[in-house]
Amino acid sequence: MSLAQNRKIAMQPRILMCPPDYYGIEYEINPWMNRLIGTDPLESTRQWRALHATLVELGVEVSLVDPIKGLPDLVFTANAGLIYGSIFIPSRFRHGVRRGEEPYYSSWAATHGFDVVTLPEPHYFEGAGDALFCGETLFAGYRFRSEVGGHQWIGARLGVEVLPMELVDARYYHLDTCFCPLAPGVAIYFSGAFDTYGQSVLASNIEHLIEVSAEEAVSFSCNAVVVGSTVILNDGSPELAHKLRSIGFVVKPLRLTEFIKAGGSAKCLTLRLDGEDAAGWHATTLNQGIAST
Repeated sequence: MSLAQNRKIAMQPRILMCPPDYYGIEYEINPWMNRLIGTDPLESTRQWRALHATLVELGVEVSLVDPIKGLPDLVFTANAGLIYGSIFIPSRFRHGVRRGEEPYYSSWAATHGFDVVTLPEPHYFEGAGDALFCGETLFAGYRFRSEVGGHQWIGARLGVEVLPMELVDARYYHLDTCFCPLAPGVAIYFSGAFDTYGQSVLASNIEHLIEVSAEEAVSFSCNAVVVGSTVILNDGSPELAHKLRSIGFVVKPLRLTEFIKAGGSAKCLTLRLDGEDAAGWHATTLNQGIAST
């Protein structure tokens, strides 16, 4: 299925979420997690529901998977795998504490009509957390969670160009914590999360790059959800919000601090069921605004 065909079929955005019933800090596998601090279950639920309600208001069809006790990070559905057309490539997590999620999401995908294609051993791959389309190119992050070999295999299997980039700051352990495509040729990013080569890859392949400051990057500004010309992001990003509005985007800031405690925000809490490559929108006024910057 071509990118154009996929967009034509998927007129209504479709996103997968998981309620945070069992979300919490039960282990520490990234610099953000601290079991001594923990999370507030009531506030986590409130913040998650606000994101869910915002997506529904924007016309998104939101599907839900049932939370499971003992899998606290199941709430971060972006890590379930990568969807491209009717293909679902499930994650193979680097850390054993998350591997219980793998069969659950594979079963869910198969039950809902996806063709589940399993990454061969011994590669690690953590789904849309480390693999994001900007236009027809798949940008892939590696080092902390995913591996180059896995990305290359996925590119060959899907028949798409894949550009692996090394992440160098453990705080930004997944690509979606430091990079967010907004439209073909347009993306936000935090340069400090990438090595020099990765920075050059982005600059050479994305026409309009919007830099996020170090101060706002730690508020997970790049971990945003894009629906048409609307960007949903954590509310600690006023500078980025101003930049986005100046080029025609509508910005909806939400408080997602409880999920930042585990190293996630808006994007981590969602998986595009219409495919990560569906993030290609053609709003004339938006493109004109970007071109004039």
